[in-house]
Amino acid sequence: MTSMRTGTGTGPGPAAPLSALPLPGRPGARLSGSCDLDTRQALSAALGVVTGIPGPVVHLDLSAVAFLDPVAVAALVQVSAALNGQGRRLLLHDPPYSLRKVVEMFPDECAALEVAA
Repeated sequence: MTSMRTGTGTGPGPAAPLSALPLPGRPGARLSGSCDLDTRQALSAALGVVTGIPGPVVHLDLSAVAFLDPVAVAALVQVSAALNGQGRRLLLHDPPYSLRKVVEMFPDECAALEVAA
């Protein structure tokens, strides 16, 4: 997996670029930055790579993600549901507050998400 960075920098402040790198020692990726309108294409590309990672469990480390907007959370739900349909799991590690808040507000819609204990 290669690093993917994006961010237009247009707006009131500098955009936080999104990057995705492979996780050492286990199948998955580590995202860092923000997942919002400016980084939507980079998130889509990163999640496309994540779904192609072989194995029964794919790990997604979100510890360096500052923010996930509701559309980004929906993208994670779609990827998780797609992997579940293949008999696989997407396991999220250290999600930011914004993801936890969306899950709290929409528990049924986010039921496919699995967060590591």
